[in-house]
Amino acid sequence: MFGLITWFQGSFSVAAVLVFLYASQDVAENLSPQGCRMSYMNPLYIPQTQFNSTWTPLAERYSLVLYREDQWERELHGGTPVLFIPGNAGSSGQVRSIASSATRQYYSRPNVPTYETWSRNMKALDFFAADFNEDLSAFHGPTLKAQIEYCARAISYILSLYPPNTSIIIMGHSMGGIVATSLLPSKDISSIITMSTPHTLPPARFDQRVDEIYARNREIMLHDSTPILSLCGGAMDMMIPSESCILPPLVEGLPVPYRRTVFSSALEGAWTGVGHREMVWCHQVRWRVARAAMELSMAPSLAERGLILDKWFRDGHTLPPAENTEAFESFPLSEDQSRVLSSGERLVLAQPEGSQTYLFPISKQNTTDHRFVLFVSQGSVPPVSPQKPNSLRISVARCFGLTASLDCKTLHPLVHKLIPNPIPGHTFPVPQQGTDESEGVVVFDADVIPERNSDAQWIAANIERAAGEGWLVGGFVSADQVFDDVSMTKMLLGGTRVTLSDPAALWTSVRFPKLSSNALVVYRVVPLTTDNVLCRDQPLFPPLLVHNSHPAETHYFPLITQPPRRILLHTHGSAPYVHSNHGRSEGFELVIYSVINGCSMQLRGFDLQIDWTATLGRWSTRYFTTVVCWAVGIVSLVVFKAWRIGESNGIPCVPPVSHSLRDFGQRQLPKLMLVSYLLSLLPLPDYLFIGMEGEWLYAPIAPLLLMVASGLVCVSWMLLVVLMWPIGMIRHIYFARPREEVISARRSTVVSMCFIFALIIFFIPWQVAYLCCWLIHLQSCASDCFPSPDPVSQVDTAIPLLSRDESPSGGRRGSEQPSHKHLISNSHHRAHLLLLMTWLLPLAAPVLVVWVRTLVTAGLSTPFDGDHFFLNVAPFMILVDYASWTSNPLLQKHRLVVEKYFSASWTLWLVAGVAFFVGPRKTYHVFDAAQVAIGMLTVLRIGPQYWGGNPWRLSIPQMQLFR
Repeated sequence: MFGLITWFQGSFSVAAVLVFLYASQDVAENLSPQGCRMSYMNPLYIPQTQFNSTWTPLAERYSLVLYREDQWERELHGGTPVLFIPGNAGSSGQVRSIASSATRQYYSRPNVPTYETWSRNMKALDFFAADFNEDLSAFHGPTLKAQIEYCARAISYILSLYPPNTSIIIMGHSMGGIVATSLLPSKDISSIITMSTPHTLPPARFDQRVDEIYARNREIMLHDSTPILSLCGGAMDMMIPSESCILPPLVEGLPVPYRRTVFSSALEGAWTGVGHREMVWCHQVRWRVARAAMELSMAPSLAERGLILDKWFRDGHTLPPAENTEAFESFPLSEDQSRVLSSGERLVLAQPEGSQTYLFPISKQNTTDHRFVLFVSQGSVPPVSPQKPNSLRISVARCFGLTASLDCKTLHPLVHKLIPNPIPGHTFPVPQQGTDESEGVVVFDADVIPERNSDAQWIAANIERAAGEGWLVGGFVSADQVFDDVSMTKMLLGGTRVTLSDPAALWTSVRFPKLSSNALVVYRVVPLTTDNVLCRDQPLFPPLLVHNSHPAETHYFPLITQPPRRILLHTHGSAPYVHSNHGRSEGFELVIYSVINGCSMQLRGFDLQIDWTATLGRWSTRYFTTVVCWAVGIVSLVVFKAWRIGESNGIPCVPPVSHSLRDFGQRQLPKLMLVSYLLSLLPLPDYLFIGMEGEWLYAPIAPLLLMVASGLVCVSWMLLVVLMWPIGMIRHIYFARPREEVISARRSTVVSMCFIFALIIFFIPWQVAYLCCWLIHLQSCASDCFPSPDPVSQVDTAIPLLSRDESPSGGRRGSEQPSHKHLISNSHHRAHLLLLMTWLLPLAAPVLVVWVRTLVTAGLSTPFDGDHFFLNVAPFMILVDYASWTSNPLLQKHRLVVEKYFSASWTLWLVAGVAFFVGPRKTYHVFDAAQVAIGMLTVLRIGPQYWGGNPWRLSIPQMQLFR
């Protein structure tokens, strides 16, 4: 039944799917590991029963609750209101982690505010949360619109409980962030914080109405001034690609509102990947969200709100605001208060005490060592410090003149941030624990160019209030970068090795200008170290690799770990189907910070290579929808070829599906793979085909996906055959009856169909009717496996020249005895149609699931919005019904002037074209194209035959007669 080619395609696709699943699991565990501390709370939810149908009819479907930390809070509406909006399949209970943290930061014990909050007259936060009955909003535009409408009315209700001119803070998780953004513009919303929200690319692209909401949100974010912060979990988030979490790029020439994206891997004090659902309870994230909201309640202006968000969500990509001020000082130094270091000397202080100033001379002769790097552990270099620093405080200035009296000014750094200090011998981040807020090292990195007009120039590091805790290391290093011109071709063949000229350098930068920086490729770093087994010295700061993969994304990797762990470099800056204002991302930079003392282990260099397991894992999560759409395109081409054979010379000879698949695999698939590769090299827009705008490195992905999709089509037909056999057997044994000659649709069928159309218009979505239509066609095709006996023997049967209703010009053929070829050809016709409808089913199923979910949770309390256009499914229903009883050649080409120049079966090429080019980004257009194709075939090839009339036979002279 199935040829060797078909078995090979199916086996290849199954093996590829298993490899992709394994690689995806590997990505979740190793690419950006999660180290989140669990959060605990005492939740109490107070239903807001006053927010009822008098406010909105949706109150019968959804609900609103007020969170209270049990036994900690007494007052209900005395603070600043916050509305939490859950995402796809989310619940109001997800608010508890952030709300509990806000309560415990505000109160020192039940109902007693802390001294800080009391002295600053800070208000507590009143957390309200919408409950959408875990609706699947990501799949259905009308459901998303209903949530937007409900939240808009909820805001009005909430603010009615507070004094006039009160504003509200909005928090949204996942698709709740889309709902939050859609509430703008609004004078009542002060700020929006979104968590794991796919702002730029819908996670499920099956509904055009979702895309319309996204398009409106893009316009809102360009023009509305409300501050918006987006928190992203990175590669650990397996539910959405995190490149879609990055806020859309702004347009030059327009006013710049506050828009900021922060990855949890870069968030100071967190430094961990965070899963999609874990984003709301990960302690390192939730307490910062809660604290920022507490501070936002006191900020009256947009600028102050932006500063607060920057303060509590520092990621080191921008300098702290305080560094933008010029501060000049003139102060004398005594010998006991200062120390002058020799040129090139490194300052190393372990457990410093007291106050002192250290002067680093700036050498005019040394033109390379003009980068000043300072590390401070457990202390602060204002305004950057760990969450709970000790009393150690260091300020850095650039000074001129003699040491007895210096004129100094603040030194502006290139980098001033908090970086992690992984514990040697432990996994980073520590699973289930992560990093403590006080564990971190402040790095102060500045470029110092000597001035020719001044004789004596210094860098002054002023230490104050040191109490014997922590350490600091500082000095000048070479500012030259290490450039490696390795090409992607060489990386594909094996990789490259980078050797460090100074393994003990405080700062080393390695630049790879020709390597691709894209979400579809993952690199692996293998450290090369020297280890003295007799040495017991431990480095103050083991080598730490910093990968700034995007202006909003940074990853930190300890290079010396026990046991050794894969170090995987990845990015979310550039990816398929996501528009980036950075264009093609070529090249990236790696920075190594380290403080090596004594004879401890040193880093000699590292090997860089492509990690294929993680790379394949990235492909699978970004091209799943593409494979489904391309499978529809392949089936359309297979069906087109088979149906064209069936209409050639008017002879019904449609081949079996297994023969069609074998022919496709032998003849068409190799050509399509070559064409797909060449198309991938064209600079197509990022929303077409594979979405890579012609980058040659990723062109082989297209033929690979094509091979996988074609194999899945073969596997799907094998499964359908297995499924149809028992169904056909049961029908043959228990429900078999002789074939009846039917020349038109039964009256009961027409009545039932009209009743179904009425149900679609008023109650059910058309996707329900499509599923029923597919099930009916499945059992019809299953019956073909065990054909019923014919009503009249076809042997020695006289065929009349003319039937009672025929004329010599041709007429009704329904009374003719069907030939065996007609019956076999119609059976193959139906089988090809079943294969096409099967692959269209995943495109309609998401809305069907949403309807079932809504029916279970809300019942018929609220009509199911949208999806009531019955013509979306009418062509399929008519074609399936007609194919189940007609004895005439199915979809036979008639003498129509339209089909003389253009065969209706060519519309299947339209389906294939839309599926291959547009479908991966705008999947909903694939079903639209299939509706058009089936509709044209139904109208032109069936037409009046459905109700027993003659087929369309409109010739050119007849057309002229009508004129």
